[in-house]
Amino acid sequence: MQGNFFNNGVRLTMFSGANFTGRRLSFRRGGIAVRNLGAFRFNNLLTSFRLRNVLFPSAVTLVLFSRNNFQGSFRIFRGRTNVANLSRFNFNNVTSSFILVGSRLSEAQVREIQRTGIFPCDMVVVKQ
Repeated sequence: MQGNFFNNGVRLTMFSGANFTGRRLSFRRGGIAVRNLGAFRFNNLLTSFRLRNVLFPSAVTLVLFSRNNFQGSFRIFRGRTNVANLSRFNFNNVTSSFILVGSRLSEAQVREIQRTGIFPCDMVVVKQ
């Protein structure tokens, strides 16, 4: 099956406040790479999120980056995940870019994306 099929069930809702409150930004598919959350006026605002894949629960990865263009430090979340406060991960209000896919990305794959700027196929890249 194509990665595109797995991307169809991906759901991500980001919140500016703790415990899933405040301003909300939602994505209803995977295969998305956002170079700069400023494009959504959400740069350095992410505090909590809900992540899932309704079709294949374990087939979802969210990678948050501290700098634009998938640079800086990063945190990887896989599978159905609800994070009420990114402070637990020392990543509150620092996310500037992210990758969301309907598959499981390894840390090595994430580092390769940082190094080369090349993504898995079928990715939509959002630029500011």
